[in-house]
Amino acid sequence: MLGPKPVGCQTENWLLDPASYWRKVGVHLPSDLPSLVDPVKPLWVDGYSTYHGCNDRIPVKASGQITSSLRLTSVNAGTLSAFAPGEAFGNSKRRVQGSFRHADRNYAFRITDPVCERHFLAKRDGTYRYGKRHLTVSIGEQFEDYICKFIAAIVKSDG
Repeated sequence: MLGPKPVGCQTENWLLDPASYWRKVGVHLPSDLPSLVDPVKPLWVDGYSTYHGCNDRIPVKASGQITSSLRLTSVNAGTLSAFAPGEAFGNSKRRVQGSFRHADRNYAFRITDPVCERHFLAKRDGTYRYGKRHLTVSIGEQFEDYICKFIAAIVKSDG
């Protein structure tokens, strides 16, 4: 890595050296995750939702207080839904959304975890329950006047 390359709220971004290759230096096991979880607190700025989401976006005007774009959370239960949000308007493109409770607040974010997304898009439309999981949640880049929140990865917790 050549050095930090933050973009907006994504302060964790780094500039990669195109002349170098990545080398694996270790792994974290699912049993390591509890020690890596971020403190339990609301996921950035709440109170702004898309039509199908819940607390899933942040107005750009409120983004100045954001100092990181990634959080590792632990949830006891939640749901994953596969559906076509624009079907009533002739758009049959499906997506996967995860709903969960964290820091005494409800959330429903679009899933960008490719493994999870592929698995649930292969199923029929519906809502599926899950137990304890670790979620990597993130915020994207600005789109119009908002920054959206996503579930970037889901890991089954031990136990």
